[in-house]
Amino acid sequence: MSDNVVPLFEKTTPAPTEAAPAETAAVATAAPVPLWVRSARGIRTVTTHEHTKTACRATARHGLYVLGGTRIVARRTWEGRTASRYERMLRAAEAAGNMEAATEWEERGQRFRQERHRRRMDLLTAPMDAAKGIAAGLGIGAGGLLLLGIMLAVANKDWTDIGAPTMALIELVRWIVFIITVTWGPLVTIGPWAVLLGLWAVGKNQQAAPQWALPANVRSGEGEPITPSIVVLALRNLGVAPLRNAIKEMGDAGASMLGPIRIAGCGVEVDVTLPSGVSTDEVQKRRRKLAENLSRHEHEVFITIAEAARTVRLWVADSGALDEPIGPSPLVTDPDSKADYKSGKAPWGQDLRGDAAALSLYQRHLLITGLSNQGKTAALRALALWVALDRTVEFRIADLKGIGDWGMFDGLATMLIQGPTDDHVVQATEMVEGLVAEMERRLQSPPGTKFTPLIGIVDEAQRAFMCPVIDSEKRPYGGSKAISRYFMAVRTIHNQGRAVDVILWEGTQDPTDQNLPKLVREGAHTRASLVLGTESQARMALGDKAIDGGAAPHLLRQGLDKGTLVVASDGIAIPAGQASITVRTHYIDDDQALEIANQARALRDGVTTLHVIEQGEVRDPLTDIAAVIGDTNRVLTQDVLQRLAVLSEDAYGSWTHADLKRVLDGTAAEPYKSDGRMVVGRERIARALANRDIDGSASAS
Repeated sequence: MSDNVVPLFEKTTPAPTEAAPAETAAVATAAPVPLWVRSARGIRTVTTHEHTKTACRATARHGLYVLGGTRIVARRTWEGRTASRYERMLRAAEAAGNMEAATEWEERGQRFRQERHRRRMDLLTAPMDAAKGIAAGLGIGAGGLLLLGIMLAVANKDWTDIGAPTMALIELVRWIVFIITVTWGPLVTIGPWAVLLGLWAVGKNQQAAPQWALPANVRSGEGEPITPSIVVLALRNLGVAPLRNAIKEMGDAGASMLGPIRIAGCGVEVDVTLPSGVSTDEVQKRRRKLAENLSRHEHEVFITIAEAARTVRLWVADSGALDEPIGPSPLVTDPDSKADYKSGKAPWGQDLRGDAAALSLYQRHLLITGLSNQGKTAALRALALWVALDRTVEFRIADLKGIGDWGMFDGLATMLIQGPTDDHVVQATEMVEGLVAEMERRLQSPPGTKFTPLIGIVDEAQRAFMCPVIDSEKRPYGGSKAISRYFMAVRTIHNQGRAVDVILWEGTQDPTDQNLPKLVREGAHTRASLVLGTESQARMALGDKAIDGGAAPHLLRQGLDKGTLVVASDGIAIPAGQASITVRTHYIDDDQALEIANQARALRDGVTTLHVIEQGEVRDPLTDIAAVIGDTNRVLTQDVLQRLAVLSEDAYGSWTHADLKRVLDGTAAEPYKSDGRMVVGRERIARALANRDIDGSASAS
C-alpha cells in the first residue's frame, strides 16, 4: 500500500491548531440569559422596590380611609338614632364597679327613649299638620300678594298692577326651576365624589387604616396624637392584670374609664378612673412603661392623683415640646416692672399647661434643692430680683459658691458674703445669727410695731452644714445637732421669724440628712427641687406627701431639664387634689440680672453693703477662767461666772453654769463638789492649760 493511499477504516483527525484570541473570549462568554428570566428579574425588582411599596401603601391607605370613614359615620348615625350608646356606657360603668355612673347612664337612656317615642308619635299627625300649614300658608300668601298688588295699583293709578306681585313670584319660581335644571346634572355627578371625599376626610382624621398602611412617621408613633383608644390601649398593656381584665370586660373597650381629653399647654390632660381592685400606686410605679405605650419619653408623661377616688390624672406632652424654651422673664421684657412683697407674686415661669406660674413669697421660708449646675442659683436669684423691686425689703446674702452669681446685689443688699472657704462659712453663720438677734429684738418690741421685711439668703447652704470649724467655746459651726451654730440659728428663724417678717431662703445641693437636716428642710414653707439622683433625695427635698402624690424630680433629665422645678407650696396655684406642680422657670442671665438690680437700686436712697462681718474680740475661755481664779485653790462656780462677766461683759455676760460646764468638759478641769458646793480648782485649770499647749491645739496657737 502506497503511502498516499488512506485506508477506509482509518479515522482522520485534523491537526491541532492554536485558537485565535477572539475565539477564546467567545468560548469563555456565558450563554445569553433568556428573555423570560430577564423579565422576571425586572418584575421582581419593580415589585420589591421601596417606591412601589410606598405607592401601594398609599393606595391602600386612602382606600381604607374611605372604608373606615364610612364605618365611623355609620356608627355615629346608628348611635344617634338608637340607645346603643347609652347601653354601652351602662355596661362599661357596671364593669368598672361605678354604680353611680351606671344609674346616671340608665336614666339618660330612659329619657332618650321617651323623647324618641314622642317624636315618633308626632310623625303620625305630621301629614295633617303639614297639609293644614300649607293651606294656611297659601291662603295668607295669596292674600298678601293681592293686597300688595292693590296698594301698588293705587300708588301707580294703574289697575293692571294688581297682578304684578303674583307674576313676579311666578317668574321667580320659573328661574329657580331653570337654575335647578341647569345644575342638577353636575350636582348628580359631583355629589357622590363629595360624599366620598367627606368619608375619606373622616377616616384620615381618625387614622382609620391598619398600621402597615400608615406612613412611616405615623407607624413609628413619633408625634402620634393622643386619642381615647391610644390611652386605653396603653393602660391595657401596662402589665397590671386586674386592669387588663377589667378593660377586656368593658363593653366599650375601656373608654368609660376616661374623662374628656383636654388641651393643656403643650400637651393634653385626661383623668382616668381605675376599675375596682386597681390602685393609683400601681399606675404611678409604671410611668416609664406607660410613656412608652403612649409613644412618648418618660419625661413627657406626668402622673398625679386627682380629687376623685381611684383616679389618676395623666398629662402627656407633645413630642419634643418640653425641649423648647419658654421665653424670657417678664422682668426682662418689661422695664417698668414693680413688685409688692406682701400682696404680689413673683413671675417665676410656666407650668406644663403653659400658664404663667407665679409664686407668693410673703412670710414664707424657702428651700430650693437640686444637683449641681441645674439652675438652682438662677431660680433662687430670679425670685430675689423680683422682690428687690420692692424698696421696703432688706437683703442679707451669703453666697458660699463665691463665683459672682450674686455680685449684682452689691449696693442693694446690706450684707453680701461671697466665698467658698470655711472663713466665709463662719461669716455666713454669724450673718444668720444676726438675723436671729434682729428677730428677737422685733419680738420684744411693743405690740403693733410695724417692721420692714428682712430676707436672708444662703446659697450653697450645704457648705454651712458640713463646715468642720469649731469655735473657742467648742461649738461647731456646722453639723445637724443642737450644738451646731448654723443649724440652731436656722431652726430659730424657722420657728419664729415669720411672725416679724424675718425670712430665710436656702439653696443646697444633693439633699441628705448630713447636709440638709430633717428639721431644717421641714421648716421651709416653700420647697422646690430641680433634678435629683434618687427618690430618697426627692423625698428629703419635697416631703413624702408630694412624692406619694406624683412629684418626681428624680425623673427629670439631668442637663436637659435645667431650670425645671417641682414645687410644693401654698404660695403657688396647684391644681385641686395635687400636692405639687412642675414649673419651667424663666432664665435671667448675669447681664439681665444686673439691669434689674440697677432698676432696684434706683428705687432706694442708697445702700451700703458690708462684705465682712465685724468680729468681736477673740477670747480664750480657759485662759480667762485661770485669770479670774488667780491664786485661790478653789472658787465657787457662781463666783467664776461673776468674775468672767466683769472681765468681758460681751463675751461672758450671758453665760450660765451650763456654758461653764460645756467649756470645761473633756479638759480634766470639770467643776466638782467641795463641801457640798460646785467649785473650779486652780491646779486642774493650770494642768489643762499645760496639756493643751503641749498638744498644740488650735486655741492655744
